[in-house]
Amino acid sequence: MQLSEQWVLVTGGARGLGQAITRAVAREGAGVVINYHRSDAAAQALADELGPRAIALQADVTDAAAVQRLFATARERTGAPISAVVNNALAQFSFDGDARPKLGEITWERFSQQIEGAVKGALNTMQAALPAMRAQGFGRVVNVGTNLFQNPVVPYHDYTAAKAALLSLTRTAAHDLGPDGVTVNMVSGGLLRTTDASSATPEAVFDLIASMTPLRRVTTPAEFADAVLFFLSPWGRAVTGQNLVVDCGLVKD
Repeated sequence: MQLSEQWVLVTGGARGLGQAITRAVAREGAGVVINYHRSDAAAQALADELGPRAIALQADVTDAAAVQRLFATARERTGAPISAVVNNALAQFSFDGDARPKLGEITWERFSQQIEGAVKGALNTMQAALPAMRAQGFGRVVNVGTNLFQNPVVPYHDYTAAKAALLSLTRTAAHDLGPDGVTVNMVSGGLLRTTDASSATPEAVFDLIASMTPLRRVTTPAEFADAVLFFLSPWGRAVTGQNLVVDCGLVKD
């Protein structure tokens, strides 16, 4: 399916990186379901700006019943199934450099919160999307990851562990869903300049990371979003179970 034929769900799609992905998807003519948890005003304003091929729907992605309701409401309002899911929603987190909890003090509750947001959230959306994807023999899932589990330049223990688990789910899901015509991939960024989550990052950290990349800069949300489009488009039709690192060349994997 061409992007213009699809309805794409972007979780956490109203702010930061999610907003950049929403805009990129809409720019290519796709319908977009802007999922939000608490950002009601931002989501509604973005949907109004993007026009009739954009709708904003609330759901906590860690709540399976709420996600099922979101899919049902989206189909009712658009008359079409969701054919692609971008799992971008992030449990409350701040990339705050040295202010992060160190290994000797971090609690399991923080790990649990991140794993629920990343892995449980993605599982819920994939399970809700799967019946329609199987019925049409087509589906696209793109999970948002991180380059930190390859290069923990700042050791955010909880966030990094959750994204590593999400990569595992990406690869097992790709194997399981391939026969149904569903591809499952991950796009992993480094530090992005700038999102709500990275706004607490000291400028010196941005400069340090930029100095270590071949392009001598830090990736923007818009650049990351363009890479997501590849996996949603026909150009990515033969690619599944992969992790594409988009970080100006910092990590080469």
